[in-house]
Amino acid sequence: MSMQDPIADMLTCIRNAQMMGIQEICVPYSHVKSNILGVLKDEGFIEDYQMLESDNKKDLRVSLKYYQGRAVIEKIKRISKPSLRVYRGYDDLPLIRGGLGITIVSTPKGVMSDKAARAQKLGGEVLCAVE
Repeated sequence: MSMQDPIADMLTCIRNAQMMGIQEICVPYSHVKSNILGVLKDEGFIEDYQMLESDNKKDLRVSLKYYQGRAVIEKIKRISKPSLRVYRGYDDLPLIRGGLGITIVSTPKGVMSDKAARAQKLGGEVLCAVE
């Protein structure tokens, strides 16, 4: 059985692991997932991530971040889905918690946070929201 939405699967793995207090998770590799994790690391929502390769199979190991025993990521939600794509211009990108959270946007110049997309005046597909 093929997976319909691998990005949503990765976000669900992160959400479930943080509810259980797990420090590291492994998810199957894809270029888009790697870019999303790069944005999460740059914005301070995860500690680190790295690509592992074994037996011709690539995985991403994600080190989750906790502060005073609580997960840094309170909510992580998929917005644009394969069944319903959501595109926004740079001036219509949603603000999460008044700018305390981020939305991750896939733009023509790559995957970036909503703040970076607004600064470069780029719109695109709104992938997910993180609080």
